[in-house]
Amino acid sequence: MSPFAGSVLMKTINNKIGGKLYLVPTPIGNLEDITHRAVRILGEVDFVLAEDTRTSNKLLKHLEISKPSYSYHVFNEHHTVEKLVSQLLAGSRVALISDAGTPGISDPGFLLVRASIEARIEVDCLPGPTALIPALVNSGFPCDRFVFEGFLPHKKGRQTRLKELLSEPRTMIFYESPHRLLKTLIQMSELFGKEREASVSRELSKIHEETIRGSFENLVEYFTVNPPKGEIVLVVKGEIKRKKNQDS
Repeated sequence: MSPFAGSVLMKTINNKIGGKLYLVPTPIGNLEDITHRAVRILGEVDFVLAEDTRTSNKLLKHLEISKPSYSYHVFNEHHTVEKLVSQLLAGSRVALISDAGTPGISDPGFLLVRASIEARIEVDCLPGPTALIPALVNSGFPCDRFVFEGFLPHKKGRQTRLKELLSEPRTMIFYESPHRLLKTLIQMSELFGKEREASVSRELSKIHEETIRGSFENLVEYFTVNPPKGEIVLVVKGEIKRKKNQDS
């Protein structure tokens, strides 16, 4: 039976066992953006799981927290989940962080959360920083309904994914690397139309933060001359549904 079925769900609510897994969002740039609760949790857990321990150790040092930290990333998560669940069942309190933002959002985390839930281990995701929401609000596009697409496939399936979004009426949010941004803008311009509006936010919360808005045609021209650097969020305005002429 699925661990999310009604009767089992009640058991997981009422009979949590073992330790506890915390998903702790970390700043996407500005170190002032971490919450007091996040700092407290990082100071209380037994150890920290991090994408890159070099990055996490810098953050922990800045926060004056001394905790063991271990690598947990896309290349080892499948092999380490079982061991981590065993440690949680034995009573360990563990914090999972990513290099920036909320774990599980285009970062490792889903597999460990699912395995923990299935093992009836308590999971607590703290609210905190994520790049997609500031970029969405900064775009000036409708925020009441939106779709988060994360990273597009690099090669196979890329065109298919974009074609599936041709008639998407909601605002669309993508993560993109600086060296692929121009290619993505050109592809979207060809598929969605060069007049479709979009917004590119980069280095959010950092000293060189900027948001460039305009049509795909404008953005292609701009980033051809100004190659982007840093972390990028691309926001695309949804397709506007035009009312059919009543006389037609």
